[in-house]
Amino acid sequence: MAEEKESTSIPLSQAENGGDDPEDPVKSPPTSSNSSTRQACCFFLQSWVSKKFMTGCVVLFPVAVTFFITWWFIQFVDGFFSPIYDRLGFDIFGLGFITSLVFVFLVGVFVSSWVGSTVFWIGEWFIKRMPFVRHLYTASKQISAAISPDQNTTAFKEVAIIRHPRIGEYAFGFITSTVILQRENEDEELCSVFVPTNHLYIGDIFLVNSKEVIRPNLSIREGIEIIVSGGMTMPQVISPLERVARQGDRIPLNRII
Repeated sequence: MAEEKESTSIPLSQAENGGDDPEDPVKSPPTSSNSSTRQACCFFLQSWVSKKFMTGCVVLFPVAVTFFITWWFIQFVDGFFSPIYDRLGFDIFGLGFITSLVFVFLVGVFVSSWVGSTVFWIGEWFIKRMPFVRHLYTASKQISAAISPDQNTTAFKEVAIIRHPRIGEYAFGFITSTVILQRENEDEELCSVFVPTNHLYIGDIFLVNSKEVIRPNLSIREGIEIIVSGGMTMPQVISPLERVARQGDRIPLNRII
């Protein structure tokens, strides 16, 4: 009887735990599967949040840059005439900016006249006599002449693509003028192509046969945007003007109507 009582007696610690053995793999709870599921959910949530955050940065970055540059430009231009209005007692934001735009327009009208062009020529003559300022003025004038609506002899004529520096490689440039090279047999027409190497104001000049110059269907401003952006605004398909003209000639009459 004593042996039976000893065998049927249960310790108090085991009785409080319900008699379960924590080391029993059958009765222990499935903690490993729950932890792996929790880690997978955390990884998915972290990946989703980081991806959406980067998407927001990509969308807002050009907007922020455009807004910042525009706001800086407005404040910069507004600062020319706003001190005058402040002394007169007019504290209206944007009034100096509008006045600056009107002033630029009036300068363009004045320079387009004979008297204005003469005054401008005299001022340009003095600037070109200055040792250091004349180089900056000449470079900036070439850039402004390239995008000027009045296409004169100093502006870029056309966008050009030439084979340079090796076979199979091409360079992007602008046709500035044409030159006739006199030879013993026959004359050869060459195009002076300016290839920018440092944005738009520094580059190399190449004399290329006019028949070997590829003229794409791009305007001067599109070419300048491609150079300034480092090729990021380059269109996916570029067609020569000759091919575009031939395709235009082959369009049926019913499609044109």
